[in-house]
Amino acid sequence: MAEVDRDMRAEVVIEAPPERVWELLTRTGTHAEASPELVAMLPLKPGGFRAGQWFLGVNRRKAAVWPTRNVVTIFEPHRRLAWVTTTSGARWLFELEATGSGTRLVQRRELVRALPKISTLFANLALGGENGHADELETGMAATLQHIKRAAETG
Repeated sequence: MAEVDRDMRAEVVIEAPPERVWELLTRTGTHAEASPELVAMLPLKPGGFRAGQWFLGVNRRKAAVWPTRNVVTIFEPHRRLAWVTTTSGARWLFELEATGSGTRLVQRRELVRALPKISTLFANLALGGENGHADELETGMAATLQHIKRAAETG
């Protein structure tokens, strides 16, 4: 097990142009479909994905269900998309880079501040422990990118 407060990264090469991958990334349904933990991503202000947009995330792991508040902080079409989960201090960043035959998509989870005590307590009580949950998040990031890859390449 690695440190719970580590930055995380996953990467995939997709045989589709950045415009197609961006289209998927800016649909809230894609994130709920692709993520093993996220059940719903609900905009709290009108206007869809854009800088400054707020989202309510609904997460689930086994019997545990919890909300998160998220704010889109980076919105650079076809290049970078990020939001900060204000309840945990994590920034979720997607970076797109055109390749000769498609798109390299990188997802990062970076901590912009220390994990709050309530997050670590919740992880220990409801999610099987901080380190185990962090490991699951990292594995889930790879699964998320594989889902986006399949969706982009088939549709």
